[in-house]
Amino acid sequence: MSSSEDSSEKLDRIVAQARREREEREKGYRERALKLYPWICGRCGREFTRANLHELTVHHRDHNHDNNPPDGSNWELLCLYCHDNEHARYLDAGSTVAANDQPRKTTTHNPFADLADLLKNAK
Repeated sequence: MSSSEDSSEKLDRIVAQARREREEREKGYRERALKLYPWICGRCGREFTRANLHELTVHHRDHNHDNNPPDGSNWELLCLYCHDNEHARYLDAGSTVAANDQPRKTTTHNPFADLADLLKNAK
């Protein structure tokens, strides 16, 4: 077995373990949130039943999925659509802090940096 196969298998194991841990973590806070709050989307007001409960998600208000206080104060229940919209708004707002409180990588390239000089030289 080559070292690239070893590293590929190791990466696969790491990714699989991370997914299992995330699913376990989500399972815990989701179950608690569903017991604490009514099954209603906090944005659009859509009501949920056991039949469509899988479409109701737990949103972390501070966008930190590891911040799960027992009182649920960092959670709100949102339907899939409102949850996606909330995260899109967060990203569109240009947050410079990622969910894990680490600085978010930002672009440094400015395509118009030399535009004024180019326009001067074009005359």
